[in-house]
Amino acid sequence: MKTRANRGMRLLWYGALSVAAIPFVFPTWWMATSSLKPVSEIFAFPPSLLPQSPRLDAYERVFQLQPFAQQYFNSMYIAILVTIGTLAVSSLAGYAFARIRFRGQNVLFVVVMMGLLIPSEVTIVPLFQMFNGFGMVDTHWPLILVPIFGASSVLATLIMRQFFITLPVELEEAGRIDGLGRFALYWRIGLPLAKPALAAVAIVTFLNSWNLYLEPIVFLSTPENFTVPQALTHFTDAYGGPLWDVQLAAASITALPVLLVFVIAQRHFVEGLANTGLKG
Repeated sequence: MKTRANRGMRLLWYGALSVAAIPFVFPTWWMATSSLKPVSEIFAFPPSLLPQSPRLDAYERVFQLQPFAQQYFNSMYIAILVTIGTLAVSSLAGYAFARIRFRGQNVLFVVVMMGLLIPSEVTIVPLFQMFNGFGMVDTHWPLILVPIFGASSVLATLIMRQFFITLPVELEEAGRIDGLGRFALYWRIGLPLAKPALAAVAIVTFLNSWNLYLEPIVFLSTPENFTVPQALTHFTDAYGGPLWDVQLAAASITALPVLLVFVIAQRHFVEGLANTGLKG
């Protein structure tokens, strides 16, 4: 009887969660299926969950109207470089704030955390002037350097610091007995144990870089240098109106890396945030 009751409760929970997931799943489903419809069917009422006559014309036009393959590659390699750079900077900074005691440590940490309180819109003009002076406008360098040393890296540093604080001190003491220096303790003891936190930082950083919009439209002007979010706004007709089927097809292609990264690494993401004390 108890087993049957537990099974019933489990089915009830699964049903409730499935219903609760509809508002989150339906927009993605509508986007993907509407990309296979003609424009007249996209806005038909009542809307259809499946296309009546699926067609791939919109996907072909995505690559005909713009150098979308190059733009897709731009977003991919920028997101990868930003993720690697942020992991390096935030893990080093987080370890230093958690394990190295120095004068003014707490004050410096508060100053660093204040970076989270400054909107990107406030700093975009001075950043443009600075990169313009360096001759880096209409290049990808601002999209790589700003996130690595900006607010997203500050959040990553907080996550890494919270994780390193939870590590037992005895691990480092054993390492010192074996003759390890400070960097060796970080590299050989701290970093291998920080895989859950590193996974959480990697996912958040990759998604933030992939979805970055304000900085690309400020720093980039050549279509071949565009990133995907910027490219999505340029699928328009001769009158400047949106090509809805093409935009939905491009958006569906754009969403694939985000969905794959989260589905593959969601367990590490949840575990990493739970171990850093940032859950809830």
